[in-house]
Amino acid sequence: MRLWHEKIIPSLPRQQLLGQHRECCALRGNGWQKNHSTVNYVFNYSPYKLFQYHQLIMEEMHSRGYKPSDVWKEPRYRGLKCQNYHSLATVPLTQPIYPEHNAQYLAECLDNLREKGIDLSSSDANG
Repeated sequence: MRLWHEKIIPSLPRQQLLGQHRECCALRGNGWQKNHSTVNYVFNYSPYKLFQYHQLIMEEMHSRGYKPSDVWKEPRYRGLKCQNYHSLATVPLTQPIYPEHNAQYLAECLDNLREKGIDLSSSDANG
């Protein structure tokens, strides 16, 4: 799986949005530092950046009426099977959160979705 470009989060279909939440949960937990070519870049940054990205996902879920567990709102939380971080320094929120989420990455994400039969070209994702 991949982390979708943050610009398209509001336009993601239900399945991709909920899948993204599961991916964030897995990466925040025991998936942290587990090699996977499409998300390895996240390990170059503080886990707090992943928390910031996950917040965007959860905010979109809330706006659609989904109710992700409140435990994920705690930056140090890592899931039921993983010990919480003892401490986790905050890092400034950047735009985009990950510098890898540039225009080229946005195009790759949109292409990937088109391959799945999802066309977001009419959404605000391209603007």
